[in-house]
Amino acid sequence: MRMLEPPEIHYLSAATGWLGLGNPGEAKAELEKIGAAFQNHPDVLELRWWICAEQDRWQEGLQIARSLLHHAPERSSGWLHQAYALRRVPEGNVKAAWKALLPAFDKFPKESIISFNLSCYACQMELLDAARVWLKRALVLGGKTKIKQMALRDPDLKPLWDEIREM
Repeated sequence: MRMLEPPEIHYLSAATGWLGLGNPGEAKAELEKIGAAFQNHPDVLELRWWICAEQDRWQEGLQIARSLLHHAPERSSGWLHQAYALRRVPEGNVKAAWKALLPAFDKFPKESIISFNLSCYACQMELLDAARVWLKRALVLGGKTKIKQMALRDPDLKPLWDEIREM
């Protein structure tokens, strides 16, 4: 994939800034200025997904995540975004998110956030033993302090909070 160059890189930077300021509408307007040849660039798709997430537009976000998977299979974020959206689309659920993200662990075994999210999904499906295993992997991969703090803020893992506090 070609690198973004001016003026596209400037539009992407402006869009990132607008999103950071909490204005997804302006962010989207900046992305629309990017030429057609770069609309499927992974960095553009990533930001489009975040705009959709900010606006709870999960159906569109799911399509963007799948496009990101197609155009940048080497990025774990496509897998993560797809699972996140699958959980939130009207016909989606935690089990669909779990099934979509599970193959990503084999492709990206060192990505702690994949193990962490699989732990969250397992916990929500009341598969607590599996949730513990995935969480332990995330702790090893991502660092105990960081992952523990994340886990204690994530309501998906609430059934395990007492255990997590003791870790």
